[in-house]
Amino acid sequence: MSLFLIKRFLTLVATLLAASLVVFAVLEILPGNAAQLLMGPDASPEAVESLARKLGLDRPAPQRYFQWITGLLTADLGESHAYSSPVSELIAQRLGLTIPLALMAMLMASLIALTVGITAAAHHNRVGDYGLMTFTQVGIAIPNFWFAILLILLFAVHLQWFSSGGFPGWHPDEGGGFSAALKALFLPALSLAVVQGAILARITRSAVLEVLREDYVRTARAKGCSRQRVLWGHVLRNALIPVVTVMGLQFANLLAGTIVVENVFYLPGLGRLIFQSIANRDLIVVRNCVMLLAAMVIVVNFFVDVLYALIDPRVKAGDL
Repeated sequence: MSLFLIKRFLTLVATLLAASLVVFAVLEILPGNAAQLLMGPDASPEAVESLARKLGLDRPAPQRYFQWITGLLTADLGESHAYSSPVSELIAQRLGLTIPLALMAMLMASLIALTVGITAAAHHNRVGDYGLMTFTQVGIAIPNFWFAILLILLFAVHLQWFSSGGFPGWHPDEGGGFSAALKALFLPALSLAVVQGAILARITRSAVLEVLREDYVRTARAKGCSRQRVLWGHVLRNALIPVVTVMGLQFANLLAGTIVVENVFYLPGLGRLIFQSIANRDLIVVRNCVMLLAAMVIVVNFFVDVLYALIDPRVKAGDL
């Protein structure tokens, strides 16, 4: 197991390094003057040159890259030009909303997927199976932002059960509280979870049906085990590997999907920070936020690989 983890960890480090090179190349090395973009087309050459020196754009690219990586390792991400505050503080504040939102959406998607997928597989080729798969097909076809707007119209405008946007904060001192914060995140999380849950439900159904055809399932049934015990005790664990794979990828998609949903619900999360930074041409914030999202995706995939070995030891043995 230790050798398996070491190999996966080395792959994690190499992937992070490659991602940092790509992000740096796209935002720093490609043709174009970042200082000119920040100052605008009407800025004087002297002002542009002064900002370029302040940003360190007059230094060689390898030196700037090394300085950026050193800053990432020491949590010194520089200062935002639009907000006039450290980038690390901005990101930390916004992650306090984005990560709970993504986790809440992932929990909802998993509950939807496992319930629908296993139920459909248990009623294979019956009315329940066809009805649930039709539901998932509709869920896949609905864009997140359009479903978010429908939720606002129904639950915020007509029923008035939820607010149409904004975030009260996690602490009572901020005017909100834990329950108020969860209530504010419920509709955004649901709009993110429906599409991902529909996709995952179809994969869960297929994985469960494939395992149900195995010989050991028929043996367990022949020994007198009930269908429910076989389904939840034997089939589900062996069907989890493809499901866990997609869960890891979906969590990464949920983090990226918050960019749109946070703007629909006017939530002050990481996605809205990226959107505002792009509009403000605050490239230092964009660079660090994009790298953070890439790192989250890579780390999630690392933990998915580790879960493979825990769920099915054959994966670990095959890797070694």
